[in-house]
Amino acid sequence: MRVRFAHPEPAPEKSRIWPVFLPYAGCAGRCVYCAQHLQTGAASASPASPASLDTARRDLDAALGGALAAGRGPYELGFYGGTFTALPGDHAERFTALAQTYRERGLVTRVRCSTRPDAAHAGRLAVLRGLGLDMVELGVQTFEAGVLARSGRGYAPEAAQAACLRVREAGLALGVQLLPGLPGHTPEMFARDVAKAAALGPEAARIYPCVVASGTRLAAMWRAGEYTPWDVEATIAAVAQGLLELWRAGVRVIRVGLAPQPELDAAVLAGPVHPALGSRARGRALFLLVRDQARRLGRGPKGMAVPGRYFGELWGHGRELAAAYADLGLTRDSVHPADLADFEIWTAQDDTPPAAASIPADLLASAL
Repeated sequence: MRVRFAHPEPAPEKSRIWPVFLPYAGCAGRCVYCAQHLQTGAASASPASPASLDTARRDLDAALGGALAAGRGPYELGFYGGTFTALPGDHAERFTALAQTYRERGLVTRVRCSTRPDAAHAGRLAVLRGLGLDMVELGVQTFEAGVLARSGRGYAPEAAQAACLRVREAGLALGVQLLPGLPGHTPEMFARDVAKAAALGPEAARIYPCVVASGTRLAAMWRAGEYTPWDVEATIAAVAQGLLELWRAGVRVIRVGLAPQPELDAAVLAGPVHPALGSRARGRALFLLVRDQARRLGRGPKGMAVPGRYFGELWGHGRELAAAYADLGLTRDSVHPADLADFEIWTAQDDTPPAAASIPADLLASAL
């Protein structure tokens, strides 16, 4: 018997994102875990003033103008680090209008922003949509009421769900940011968060496992013994299952874990930090997919053909998944890279594997 199956991950984004960081801009308060100034390399943890936003917009205009003159691009512009739809005055409109002028000149193809669910008001979304905003990423973090309260988010799960619906009703693409491991959060809760997020029809999701950064209220809670972060292995297991469920729902996961930033790396006190966290979770998710398909065979598989582009992550970081695959009956001698779009797995001992794929020697060596 032979089973053929596709990897459910949606196609990756093709556009290059030009990030514009506005740390704490528009934020009414600071959540227990938040260290945006460390994540973005900003000099201060203070909210941006109107004058600093004017400066940021002038700097962006100059940078975009330079990129256009140099023939670079195109780019997707992303406004991150604060609560974009709650920027004071008309700053959100002015940033969006600036982006639109460069869209008309061919440099910018799309505009996105991040904001809080309780700042995603229908009227503001409609105005920004009319000025050229295309996508809103909502920092939902979780749909668990108790966890939201302990994290100082200031809104209920119902408000987060309603905000997701408002974004889509405004004709905007939806992105959802989840933060597993917050105070009081469990892997079972995260599984529910993933299911609820997927049901809301987002285009994309980000998963940021919670870490303890110096200077945050979460750091004080951790020092007082009031908070215990998830460990790396528990995080990878939960995130892997979440990845698979989101992929199956057609949701692109565009980030797992915080982007490396020297200031942040030096300030992390505790939590699931690993340089290969995202790739380890992806590898574990692929194993879960293969395991599910192997069970369809009714008996242990004798071999598997793997599309060449997935062969490098099949065995996991440092071949950590080799034993788990061996338990399924799959070893390095029975698993082959192949020139296929889909995976194939079979039970007959004498089944001939598909034609081998052409894989760069360094990638093949790392997989083996």
